Amino acid sequence: MFREERGRLLAALVRRFGDLDLAEEVTSEAIEAALIRWPVDGVPASPGAWLMTTARRRAVDRLRRDQTYAARLALLQVEADRAAPPVADGVLPDERLRLFFTCSHPALPEADRGALTLRYLAGLTTAEVARAYLVPVETMAKRLVRAKKKISGARIPFRVPEPHELPARLPGVLQAIYSIFTEGYAASAGPDLVRHDLAEEALRLARILHRLLPGEREVTGLLALMLLTHARRAARTGPDGGLVLLEDQDRSLWDRAMIDEGEPLVVTALTGGPPGPYGVQAAIAALHDEEPTDWPQIVFLYDVLRSLTPSPVVDLNRAVAVAMRDGPEAGLALLDDLAAEPRLRGLHVYPAARGELLRRLGRSAEAATAFREALELVGSEPERRHLLARLDDLNG
Repeated sequence: MFREERGRLLAALVRRFGDLDLAEEVTSEAIEAALIRWPVDGVPASPGAWLMTTARRRAVDRLRRDQTYAARLALLQVEADRAAPPVADGVLPDERLRLFFTCSHPALPEADRGALTLRYLAGLTTAEVARAYLVPVETMAKRLVRAKKKISGARIPFRVPEPHELPARLPGVLQAIYSIFTEGYAASAGPDLVRHDLAEEALRLARILHRLLPGEREVTGLLALMLLTHARRAARTGPDGGLVLLEDQDRSLWDRAMIDEGEPLVVTALTGGPPGPYGVQAAIAALHDEEPTDWPQIVFLYDVLRSLTPSPVVDLNRAVAVAMRDGPEAGLALLDDLAAEPRLRGLHVYPAARGELLRRLGRSAEAATAFREALELVGSEPERRHLLARLDDLNG
């Protein structure tokens, strides 16, 4: 419940007071107060309203005690009110979605926009945001502090952008929503492989965005990608909660309704102009949902994706697809070419993929070394158990 309400509290308080630090502090204080009072008084009938009232009172008390702080916030609020155009009911029906756009302000560096959104509005931890951007946790912590200082120093107003501003800010919003989904679909740490709360929240926001901007093909592509990927969630773990690879999954457990919803969206995303990255990834996900899997077409689509968004993670996934098309030796050669890529060094998926291909080639000692390297990096318990099972198999 706290995860669900935290985003709403932050969004509403930032809109009201125009200060992210204040909103974050009083949100935390309200949750702390709930942890103290609710075990004694019982959970209120409207927990979200209780938290909002408590947080708002804490903010007002703080402003009354600090007149300088109050004057500065009042100025920010007046500026925001003057800059914000009138918004009809239903234009942006979720305050968190409004702030997704707000935090994609062009005055902020591109990387800082997404990081700020993920940390403070989506509720991801600093470590989870760092994983999404393939950077050390310390680097991400500094980036978040810098982004908040930029908002304060440049007096960036927390407001809904005008309609003509939306397309320029859309890529950052899409990246933020997809990063939330990625962490939800494959949690970077913890006892569960899937964090359903994050994945389903990202899907909810993507549906809202698609309703608002139905003509934006990349919005359609992102929604399709998430539907076609999340459709496999029930088959991704076994009875013991361990990871099940795609090729070993029980396809009868896949969510056929989600697949049926997502497939027509792929066609829409790829029609009417050059493809975008989310549309291409949605097409790859659609091919994974077919049987037999068309690996030559998947490799071709990864080539297209590389031309649109070059990335070591794209290269890694393409190498795995090549291994499925041409054999593990061909894929291993491509993975070895990525060995010096610094952005892959902290990710367990790289040595795990190498270990799997080495295992299939019968090079057991090298495979065991790669799996042990992956074990040192992995944070998810189901993925850890999968790697340990692979080592057990290699040891007979």
